[in-house]
Amino acid sequence: MEITLRPYHPEDQEILFSVYADTRRGEVSAWGWNPAQQDAFLRMQFMAQKRWYDDAYANADHQIICRGGQPAGRILVQRDADCIRLIDIALLGEYRGQGIGSFLLQALLEESAQRVVPLRLQVHRSNTGARRLYTRLGFVQTGEDDVYCQMERSPKLD
Repeated sequence: MEITLRPYHPEDQEILFSVYADTRRGEVSAWGWNPAQQDAFLRMQFMAQKRWYDDAYANADHQIICRGGQPAGRILVQRDADCIRLIDIALLGEYRGQGIGSFLLQALLEESAQRVVPLRLQVHRSNTGARRLYTRLGFVQTGEDDVYCQMERSPKLD
């Protein structure tokens, strides 16, 4: 499996929108809206998320995930002195379930261990598959709100 990362560029906006829309399409389609309404709503939500990430995580490392040279998703990571924060990782549906997310998480866990800082993230409460993956990788829940569960994995010390 050839997984590579490349820096995000402004011309990647449509790729990022496709990834975002693909992760939310099932939820939005259940509302009974026609495709144009769904697309308009998803674009509005995508732009709101982008503005939030740009403002809150201006120094984050934003990468496009590629499989076999083709864009497959995105990963956004903030590296601070006291922790590594996985802000967002998302894949197009056709690339999910292939171990790509686990591969990238393992790389972040190795970095966390080398730097001796925890890896932190938050996951939507309804995303039970991701929560199971994070738990299997040793993350523990450290908090929650109405929407998200906060999770952390401390580095393993020998």
